[in-house]
Parts: sequence; structure tokens; C-alpha cells
Amino acid sequence: MKNIKLIMWMSFAFIAFLSCKTNTSTEAKTESHTDASGYNYETVTNDPTGLRLYTLDNGLKVYLSKNTDEPKIQTYIAVRAGSNYDPKESTGLAHYLEHMVFKGTHKVGTVDWEKEKVYLDKISELYEQHRAEKDPAKKLELYKEIDKISLEASNYSVANEYDKMTASLGATGTNAHTWFEETVYKNKIPANELNKWLDLEAERFSTLVLRLFHTELEAVFEEFNRGQDNDGRKRYASMLKGLFPNHPYGQQSTIGTAEHLKNPSMVDIHNYFNKYYVPNNMAVVLVGDLDFDKTIAEVNNAFGKFEKKELVHPTLPKEEAITAPVVREVFGPTSESISIAYRSGGVNTNDEKMVTLADMIMANGNAGLIDLNLNQKQLVQRAGCSPTFLNDYGYHSFTGSPKSGQTLDEVKGLLLGEIEKLKKGEFDEWMIEAVVNDLKLSQTRQYENNTALASAYFNAFIHHENWNDKVNFLNDLKKISKQELVDFANTFYKDNYVVTYKRKGADKNIVKVSNPGITPVNLNRDKSSEYITAFNKMESEPLQPKFVDYKTAIKETKTDNGIKVSYVENEKNDLFDMNIIFDMGSDNDKKLSLAAGYLEYLGTDKYSAEELKKEFYKLGISYYVSAGSDKTYVGLNGLKENLSKGLELLEHLWDNAKADPEAYGKYVEKIYKGRQDGKTQKGNILWNGLMNYGKYGENSRLRDIMQIDELKAINPEELVSIVKDMKNYKQRVFYYGKDVDAVVASLNSSHKIFGDLKEYPEAKKYEETETGGNVFFTNYDMVQTEMMFLAKGEPFKAENLAASTLFNTYFGSGLSSIVFQEIRESKSLAYSAFASYSNASKKGDSNYVMAYVGTQANKLEQAVDAMMDLMNNMPEAEKQFNAAKASTLKKIAAQRITKSNIFWTYESLKKRGIENDHREAMYNTIKDMTIEDLKAFFDKNVKGESYNVMVVGNKKDLNVKSLQKLGKIKELEVDELFNYVDKKEIKS
Repeated sequence: MKNIKLIMWMSFAFIAFLSCKTNTSTEAKTESHTDASGYNYETVTNDPTGLRLYTLDNGLKVYLSKNTDEPKIQTYIAVRAGSNYDPKESTGLAHYLEHMVFKGTHKVGTVDWEKEKVYLDKISELYEQHRAEKDPAKKLELYKEIDKISLEASNYSVANEYDKMTASLGATGTNAHTWFEETVYKNKIPANELNKWLDLEAERFSTLVLRLFHTELEAVFEEFNRGQDNDGRKRYASMLKGLFPNHPYGQQSTIGTAEHLKNPSMVDIHNYFNKYYVPNNMAVVLVGDLDFDKTIAEVNNAFGKFEKKELVHPTLPKEEAITAPVVREVFGPTSESISIAYRSGGVNTNDEKMVTLADMIMANGNAGLIDLNLNQKQLVQRAGCSPTFLNDYGYHSFTGSPKSGQTLDEVKGLLLGEIEKLKKGEFDEWMIEAVVNDLKLSQTRQYENNTALASAYFNAFIHHENWNDKVNFLNDLKKISKQELVDFANTFYKDNYVVTYKRKGADKNIVKVSNPGITPVNLNRDKSSEYITAFNKMESEPLQPKFVDYKTAIKETKTDNGIKVSYVENEKNDLFDMNIIFDMGSDNDKKLSLAAGYLEYLGTDKYSAEELKKEFYKLGISYYVSAGSDKTYVGLNGLKENLSKGLELLEHLWDNAKADPEAYGKYVEKIYKGRQDGKTQKGNILWNGLMNYGKYGENSRLRDIMQIDELKAINPEELVSIVKDMKNYKQRVFYYGKDVDAVVASLNSSHKIFGDLKEYPEAKKYEETETGGNVFFTNYDMVQTEMMFLAKGEPFKAENLAASTLFNTYFGSGLSSIVFQEIRESKSLAYSAFASYSNASKKGDSNYVMAYVGTQANKLEQAVDAMMDLMNNMPEAEKQFNAAKASTLKKIAAQRITKSNIFWTYESLKKRGIENDHREAMYNTIKDMTIEDLKAFFDKNVKGESYNVMVVGNKKDLNVKSLQKLGKIKELEVDELFNYVDKKEIKS
């Protein structure tokens, strides 16, 4: 199904429907209730999410929903304020404020607030002077004074106390985000820790303290640099500028301008917090294992004391209609692409419904106009569309990437051509009902997840949506006739679009930032505020872990021809997921993954490729054939009631696929262009190219590919034969759903196997090289420099899982880890930095010590020194260790492996040679571990390791000396990393 961003803002229809013909005529309505304690709340009839929406006396909205799948609660605290409301002279303020809310209060993060406050007030005054000063030399002197006083202020602060406390709860996903109209704070907590979390959050939002300000500002600037290195973000920002020449959607980026970030006002930030962070402008969202009556009383106890304030949001500019195409261009090193965007009405408008429906007719991942006419026929490299709806406006954007030799204007013409087909009504009548059911199917899957459901709630709050409208939304879509949609399309999609060309080339708008030379601030790991001391003494009822007996949780049966069927029952709804599994992949036959991908473009003697897509879509069924290095899956999922027909259709394709030489030629060209595009992506260069080179050298799976001339020489009939012959190999089935007997009957009827099944071909092995003394560098046009340190460790041992998990929590992962604190919080050398002991996923393979840092080039030497010092000298902080230990134990205790994850988790364990739930042994081991045990693990497995260092960055900005001390530098061209040959050598 189409994985679409629109679900975050659009309707919600979380329904356990039985078929495409479910009666959906009943309208949802809002009803008011009062619980036994006198708390008023609203519910919506026919709302399977079971939302209770409370409004406290101070105006705070509280969204509660119960789901007992796991003893966890997804929490969001949402504020109706984002970058739209940034002062024009302080863009980026809302986002920077979001960062600062993690720094504590007058109680959290300080050992002596009265003394610390004196210094913070001085810093604030200096920033106002710094902002007003025009003389660069005087500004620099003021900054040096800020840096000096910030160091003195840090004598009284304790870094990351908020993060330490959430970690001690066993929280995961601790983070926040800021966008145009929202700032949202996130945690997923064990259910038994709700009261402590509420106490912490109430304290957190009670007072804003801007401590450790200038170091965090540098971290935000590193985030700004990452945005400058992201061509997709730049294209998006340019599109918004074209769509919204007056409104902040297009004129104020969330990250802000470089000039404003370098000249902040702490006064402005305080004013913003005091104005918008008030209860009548906020919501608390809790979804998970909770008791409604008890929870609302606890929320009221924590947040009910906050004072309501009069609040009027600014009136934002209105936009004039776009009457002719607006053309925008952006440049960067990544592959070319194009977007075409139409401005629409916002949330709660008729446009939202019509554009949502039009979007799914255009592209749903299976049978949309773009899917069938452009992607299926391989007329472009890739194309798609998605809508976004905000409070004031929305937009429908279409994107496309060109094939080799194709121009962006040709892609543009093809996209506009498909829009014309929508306007002419050139789509099947049944599509509207099918796409609505597709949305229902997708939402049923998505909103089984507490995080996704909680996201829907906070989006409803941000966008002032009534929940009954959300529940009714898809039923409203179903009422729209084809003619109504066509009429809308003809009035909406005209020459009123913004076209944005993303071209390859140098970006002349890049902002280069000097290294301000920040003095590292004190972290004071050995100190604690009075608040955290009291917090740690608060007791919660212990949560007991639950472990899985895989041999009883996964049941087995067989088909008539002896194929083993493993299954787990779906107790939630009538969706299913079935996989026919072959324990062989491209390591066994290099052509297998090629053949699996080719099948996507083939028809049969009865159906064309496009007709097959439509038939599956009508059934609410998706299929896929996917070959990895050691496994191949033939998968089918969707509506259980249509499984039999879906399997019959899949088997028909499997048995009767017809080779199409023209489609194969386009497929090879698509592979070639995909490789060329991949070469332009710095993430692909570092995490695939350089990482594999660091592990395997020249003899890696990544480099062991068929060149394009080899691919062209293959007879496509051979690939079809490979797919058909798969049925003759050993295989097994995993099924997640209801009524396994009916499924086995369907397999007996449709999945015909004849004779004895063949053994798999021998798999090729790729040997890991020894690491150490090497620096592998690839030149790339970027602002930041990114580095990965890699050291080969001992082969996988299950007994290392406990210590390595605790080590990663304490040392290298998360906001309260040692690496994050030292590299980002104290020294401001990076936005992102981490280290880990990475356990192999397969028995016999090696574990690895890994570390990463991304920083601007002029901080590289400092970053290298800081990271290498940490990797050889682990700071020992008893309090931090105890918090990490408690966090790790609580995460295990709250974790539940359920549904289809039972099977897939067991698959990964068996690959490691583990036959039981390893978490039980981990839990018992970690309970007894001391910091001395962790130090021993560090000394044995991390300290003194010799690293291969992989670096991607701009050569002209690189400090070569800082890298030479790490080893012998070898510059690698991208083609060498991936073993690609030049196009000129492969022309047929």
C-alpha cells in the first residue's frame, strides 16, 4: 500500500472492517460525558479508537486512548506554536526554544539556581548587546565574553538532567520537533512510570531556563549545516517560497536564517515561551495501557495548576491566486528531480477531501494513473505525489526523477499529462471505492500502533479538527462521485502551479560558518539537582518482564505436499500477511534478485502487467517478490476474505509470467540510472560504499555486481525461468492472520508443488578484512564532514548481548550518553554523534566497534581528538551508570514481542544460533552488573582498538593533518567504492 504522509493530517478511519462492502452509512457524532470524579469528556460514536477528549478548567486538552498490547504509553505534549509565529527578526526561534526546553528549569539542571541565575542574566544582556552591535570586531569580543561567562555559569549547571530522568524511567523515543504551526515533545514510557513522567513534565513546562545556551546554539547551527547538505530539503523549501510568497509557510523556514541564528535574543525566546506555552494552547496526548479515570485525575493534578492566559495568534498574510506557472531552481550535488505543486485550501476545507481522493487516484503505489502509466511502464525513473494540509493552506505536490538521457522538462510533461487524464476522467469507475478501502486498510495497519494513533490525535489538536470529522472523513470521500471529482480537477489543476527544478551543480547560496572557538563547558556528572535526587526516590510499582516461549507461540501445520506452515493468529482484525520463504538469495544465485525485480514489470497470457496491478488492487491485496542476500520472500497481504483469490492471482503470475524484452531493456536502464543516482547521495556513499569497503575491502557483496553490459547480455527468458523454478526449491510458509485451516486449503489448491524439492545452491562467502591504520576518503561537495570509525571485534557471542546493550545505553547512544554529552553538549562539535558496540546479526560473523560524528570541516580536528579520547578513556560516572542500568532493565521489562514480530524475531535469533528468548538471560545479567563490569567490557572490547576511518567531505575544506594521524589516507572514487564502470564502456 502507498506509504503516504497525508495520513498524518487527513482523516482517520481505524476500523476492523470485514469487507470492502461494510456498511458505513452511520455518521459519527460527538457525545458528552462526566466520570465519577466529575471530569467532563467527549467521545465520538462509532469511533473504534475509543478516544476520550477532556478539557481541563485551564483549557488544556487531554487526549486519552487505551491499548493494552504492551505496558507502555505513547506520550505527546503539543503546543499550537511553530515557526509561523517566529518574529521576523528572529526566525528559527520556535525551533531553538524546543531545544532549550530540554535544558531544565530553576529546579532541574542546577545545583545553585540563585548563583546560576546571576550569570544567565549577564549572558542574556550580552546577547542583546551582541545582536545590536554592527562592528564585527566588537561582536567578536562580546562573543568571547559570552563564552567566558557561560563557562562560569556551567559551574552551577548539570547537563542533561531531563534526559537522565526520562532514561531512568525506561523511556524511548525521547525527542521533539518543530514545524510551521506546532512544537511537539515526545516520549514513550513504561505504563507504571506515568506518575513520575507527569511530575517531570509539569516541572519542565513550568519555567524556561536558557542554560548552556551558546553550546546548544552551535548544535543548532550544525543542524542548519545538515540542511544545507540536503538537496531534497532545499527543493522543498524553494517550492514553498513559490507557493507562498507572502505567508510564513514560504517565507520563514523552521530552522531559521544563518544571520538570525548567529544573533539570537534570549529575551525574544522568553517572550515566545510566556505567550504560547500556556495550557489553553497545549494538549497532552496519552495512548496505551492506561486507566481513564485514574489517568485524567493524575494529569489534572500535574497540569491543572497551570494558569490560563489570554492568547491571540497573529493574523498571517493571505495569498493571491497563482495565475501562471511559477518557476524555481535549486542546485546541488545529488541527482536531478522535479516537483510540480498546486496550492490548496487547508485542513477542514472541501479541498482537503477532493485533493486527498485525487491524490490516491493519481498514485496509490499500485493502480494509480502515475503508478500504471509512468512507473509500471518505466517511462520515468520514478514518480509520485502526495498532499499536505495545514491550518491556512495546503498543497498537492507531484515529483519525478528522469531516466538516463531524459530531461526534467520531459518528466514535467509526463506528470502534467497524467493530471490531464484525471481531468478527463480517464480512470475506472470502481477506483474511488477501491482507494477509500485502500486508505481504510492502511489506517487499520498504521493505527494498531500507539505512536501512530497518538500522532493522529496531536495533529487533530494542532489543526483544530473535531474528532467526529476525522472519523467521518473516509465515509465522506466515498460519497464523492467520479463526475464531482473530475469537475473539481478541472477547476483546481490549471496553470496555477509551482515547478521546482532540482539541477546538478554548485549551490551558490551555501553559508560557510566560522568555528567560534567555544570553551568546553562543565558537565558536572558527579553533581545532582535537588529535584533529580527527590525524583529518583519516587517509587513506581515494578513492571515485570514477559518473555516469549517461541516454540509454543509459533504454531505449525503442513500443506498436503509437506510444506511447513508456521503461523501466529491475528487477534486484532481481519488483515493477513503471508510469506513463502526460500532460504536462499543473491549469495546463492546472483541473478535471483534481478529476476525478482523483473517480475514487477511482467504480465501473463491472460493479463497485461497493468491489468494485474488493477486486479490485485480491486481485491485489497498486495504482493511482492523480494530477494536479499540469503533469503527470498514471495509475499501476499491485505484483506483476509480475499486471500484465496489473491493467492490464485499470484500463482497465476508465478506460473504464467511472460518475458517482455522491451520491459527488460527499460529495467536494465533503470538499474543503470539508479546506480548513477546512488553515486550522488552522500548517505549512500558513507553508509553503503565506504562502510562496506571498510569491512570487506574490494571483495564485498556490494561490489560483486553484474556490470551493465553483462545485464544487457542476459536473455530475459532466463530470468522468468529462474522465478518459475523457485517453486522447485525447498520452501516454508509463515502466515499471520485468522483461520489458518482455510489458508492451508488455499495453498493446497493454488500453490502446486510437484516432486521432491531441490536443495539450495551453495552460497558465496565474503570474508571480513582486518581493520586498523586506514583512512578511506571520498570527496563530496558538502558543508559538513561525516566520519565513521570502524574496528573489527570478536565473533558474535550471545553472552556479550547484556554488557553491550548496557554499554551502548551508558556510553554511546541517546541524549544522556557519554558521547553525546561530551561531543555535543560540552564541546559543541556536532549535531549528531554516537558510538556503539554492534553485535553481528549472524553466528560466526564479527562484532564491530563503531563511532560516528558529523561536523563542519573547521571543527574536524577537535572532533577527531574528542572522539578518540573517549574511545580510549571511558569516563566512569556511577550515577549515570545506575541510571543507564535502570533504563535498560525497564526497557526490557516493558517490551512485548507480539503479533507477527514473534516469528520474525525468532528468525533473527536462530540466525545468531539462539533458540530461546535471549532477553531473559540479558535481564538477569544486567541486574547484577556494576560499573566495574562495564569498565572491564570496555577495556576488553573497545579500548585500544585500531580503526578503519571512513570519511566523506569536501576535499578543499578538509584538514588532512587531522586525518593523517588516524592512518594512511586512501582517496576512493565513488565508482571504485561500488565497482561501477563508465557508461561509455557498456553501450550496446
